[in-house]
Amino acid sequence: MQAEFYKKKLKNGMTILLEKRNLPIVSVAFAVRAGGINETAQEKGISHYIEHMLYKGTPSRNTQKIASEIERKGGILNGFTADAITAFWCKMPSKHLDTALDVLSDMIKNPLFDKKELEKERKVIFEEIKMRRDNPLIYVYDKIQSYLYKPPFGIPLIGTYESMNSLDKNKILEKFRQVYRPNNLVLCVVGNADFGNLASFVEKTFGNEKGIIFQPKIQLKDEEGTEDREGIDQANMVFAYHAPLAQNKLSYAALVLNTLMAGGMSSRLFSEIREKRNLAYAVKGEENTTKDFSYNMIYIGAMKENIEKIKSLILGEFDKVASSLDENELNDVKNHVIGNHQISMEDSQGQMVNLLLHEIDGKVEDFYNFEKNILNVKLKEVQQLARIKKYSFFALAPK
Repeated sequence: MQAEFYKKKLKNGMTILLEKRNLPIVSVAFAVRAGGINETAQEKGISHYIEHMLYKGTPSRNTQKIASEIERKGGILNGFTADAITAFWCKMPSKHLDTALDVLSDMIKNPLFDKKELEKERKVIFEEIKMRRDNPLIYVYDKIQSYLYKPPFGIPLIGTYESMNSLDKNKILEKFRQVYRPNNLVLCVVGNADFGNLASFVEKTFGNEKGIIFQPKIQLKDEEGTEDREGIDQANMVFAYHAPLAQNKLSYAALVLNTLMAGGMSSRLFSEIREKRNLAYAVKGEENTTKDFSYNMIYIGAMKENIEKIKSLILGEFDKVASSLDENELNDVKNHVIGNHQISMEDSQGQMVNLLLHEIDGKVEDFYNFEKNILNVKLKEVQQLARIKKYSFFALAPK
């Protein structure tokens, strides 16, 4: 069934997206077209820091009131920072849509950036940095990006102790005023809402200030390495390679390839590494694709002595796909990808994120053409991408 979808770019540059659903629940997000990719090495982590601070109060609402106005009406309030987007969202009964818009827009427009709260939240983020380092799975995910890209993009999104310590109130305010302006903002709603009312709300609530976003040059690299650590019993490893950008039609072939290789229990590497050889428990693939950067990765947890063997099996399986993938298997994987896409649309919150990410990457309308684009993927395209010439590999292993 065709979605009832609306999009409009207002005179102040702000974009509104609505997928109308006749349901009693609505998901709402304000997002800014900036994240870790738009930071210098010296300010790494500032986008994530600002995200935290926007929940810390406005002139009319303290932290508790921001949360209670949403939660006491049955809603959920949260946010996230990614490489190309920072978003603030809530999900709540549709009858309280006005409350969602009022609270979220107040956060976006009027954060206090109280100096004491800034220092308190800096300590929280330091603990988050420690948490990410202590979790082997998260650590190798962060690490592989530094093996694929030179700084500043290769520096973890959350920042470092040095960069976070250098961020004072003046730097944060300057960044906020540069970025959080209508021409850089997107309002996305999935649920029972009136598009005209959304546009009227934005026009009355937001001004015409123009913002800028820093665009660093992304420099690629391919690197391999291992790190030993005491206190862990398993080697956590990631194999990753650069893939076509989101605006490239080959990005759909790259998604098909990643699903074929490590997308679930029916994937080639799950079958080869876990089912046939019992070398691992976890075998899974993920992709991180935007209009500015793109890579596919495969995570495996296994014994330290099997690291090289597993890497050889991965490369060998890519070679097999490049030489012998057939149309029957390709069609099965296409159906797999399309089915996962359809499942992701079920929940309004998940669909809200889907639409935001596609808009940030250039063209939200492409989301609704997803199935057609997957069906159009050619066998030779997948085989071509499977000829891996360069890759990055990192393993965190027991000492």
